[in-house]
Amino acid sequence: MANEQPNSDVSSESLLSTSANFPQNEELIIKRWRELGVYQESLKRRRESNKGSFVFYEGPPTANGIPHPGHCLTRAMKDLYPRYKTMKGYFCERKAGWDTHGLPVEVEVGKELVKEGLIKENSKEEIERFGLEPFVHRCIANVFRYTSQWEELTERIGFWVDLRNAYVTYHRSFVESVWFALKNFFDRGLLYQGHKIVWWWAQGGTALSSGEVGQGYRQVGDPSVFVRCPIVNESGDSKWDAVDLLVWTTTPWTLPSNQFVAVHPDLEYSVIKLTTKEGVEDTRAMIVASALVDTVASKIKATTNVLFTCKGSELLDKRYQPPFDCFYKEQGSLKGRLKDGGEIYRAWRVVPATYVTIDSGTCTKRARSAKTTSTSSWNSRSVSLKGTRRNFFAPSRPTVNSRASFPNSKAAGSKKRTRILFAR
Repeated sequence: MANEQPNSDVSSESLLSTSANFPQNEELIIKRWRELGVYQESLKRRRESNKGSFVFYEGPPTANGIPHPGHCLTRAMKDLYPRYKTMKGYFCERKAGWDTHGLPVEVEVGKELVKEGLIKENSKEEIERFGLEPFVHRCIANVFRYTSQWEELTERIGFWVDLRNAYVTYHRSFVESVWFALKNFFDRGLLYQGHKIVWWWAQGGTALSSGEVGQGYRQVGDPSVFVRCPIVNESGDSKWDAVDLLVWTTTPWTLPSNQFVAVHPDLEYSVIKLTTKEGVEDTRAMIVASALVDTVASKIKATTNVLFTCKGSELLDKRYQPPFDCFYKEQGSLKGRLKDGGEIYRAWRVVPATYVTIDSGTCTKRARSAKTTSTSSWNSRSVSLKGTRRNFFAPSRPTVNSRASFPNSKAAGSKKRTRILFAR
């Protein structure tokens, strides 16, 4: 430390007293650090270190919100690594930052404009009418609203970081540095194009993070669809020819990545044929939980003919064609080895799930995850047969879709084999 020690209010007696005031002592220690320039001195002594530098850029917080106790934990963790490297002799400048991008700022400013009567609602159209440039200026002013509180918290918890020379994500230098890094990755062949299912904000025209989705979480009516998935009959038994699994899901947007259909192994299922009130018989049969046959018939205003019944356990491992062949056409025949020997198709087969009930749906569901192999959907989810997790023929006030409601009609935009019976 420096040769001249300034006066300090910290005494050994106050620090060791059995009635010590810890918050007060912490403030005295912070004051001492500030007076002695401890952080700056630690950098000065290691600037010419033989061990070299340890580069640290803080993952920047958004300063348009007041810091809360959760930020204390994350900032303490951020302080841990550069402090350790400094103690090991590395020169470690801690670069602070401010995040000025993203929806939180824009949403907050939009709410303010609505309160002030400058726009009618927080929508893309209203913001464009207000003017993008004045809106951007309001966002810039908003993002630095609580910087003083953030600086006070940072010093108070002993997080050593350079706040005076912090980077700001809307500055041109930062934006250009990001594009430079991306170009560098691209030139080295480190970038690839992939696909990911994300929450989408239709109003703002952008993807949402889980945190942003949580801000506006509320219970809403969920749309559901009933889909027929043709069975791939490899048993040689003709009774399974021209038979479909009738599957129900409340997350139809996950169907392109469907991988499994779930049934309850102990439930009884019926293979039925439908006949319309006009007397037209379906050319294909479908599998529905026996307890829900009448429910299915009433929903689509048709009569049923039960061809035969079977336990859910008899349906296990039967293969089927998913509603969309995005992955099936290339990976449908792939097999995986079991731990106890033998092989099994990796996906697009019926799996057991005891959460499948006859309370709703069809008792055949798309399995939620490949891990549970209970229902299938887009993201390694699966669908369940009537009587599955989210039962496919759930009596959830479905309305008949007249254009894609019966036997051989095709859902718009779907493959030939995809038939959506009805949707809510």
